[in-house]
Amino acid sequence: MPDYTQKTDEELIMAYRDGDEAAIDVIVNRHKGLVRKKAKSMFILGADKDDLIQEGMIGLFKAIRDYDAGRDASFYTFASLCVTRQMYTAASAATRQKHEPLNSYISIYGDEKEDASQSQGPLIEMLVDATDQNPESLIIHKEEIRLKLEKARAELSELEKQVFDLFLTGLSYSEIAKVLGRDEKSTDNTLSRIRGKLKKM
Repeated sequence: MPDYTQKTDEELIMAYRDGDEAAIDVIVNRHKGLVRKKAKSMFILGADKDDLIQEGMIGLFKAIRDYDAGRDASFYTFASLCVTRQMYTAASAATRQKHEPLNSYISIYGDEKEDASQSQGPLIEMLVDATDQNPESLIIHKEEIRLKLEKARAELSELEKQVFDLFLTGLSYSEIAKVLGRDEKSTDNTLSRIRGKLKKM
């Protein structure tokens, strides 16, 4: 039996496409932690964790199917994008069906990795007045955060809501642009408009 542990993702994908069915199991096991991590960061009402994990696995299989080493970034980066897009699409559909607001199922501790407006501070700091921003304090203010998030989303356009929702999952503006199929500049401009509206609030 081949030793798969030393093979890269790209090598495993090539092996799978050449007919080695065992290779796909190795890739899936290697990246199921990514799927779980993404599921935890999603917060749309109506998409529970098990559903999100299932959708994330579909996204992972799509990544394996569609990955092009000559065109795309690393497989991990490409898979992260596919998993996020699949989960977000499913979560958005669940929200539309239920006609309910954003839930507090939310990850708000991510860094603004590539946000050009980083000097203005994280969006979450505009929504919470607590001076202590450690995770324990944010949990204490969970209900306050939820209500402010609902109020904030009511002031946003449909595109701004999509960008805002994805930003809160911890994605950078460039990753958001890829998920929504938009260019990075317009996505960054949308984030700037969101910040302006939140400041006015």
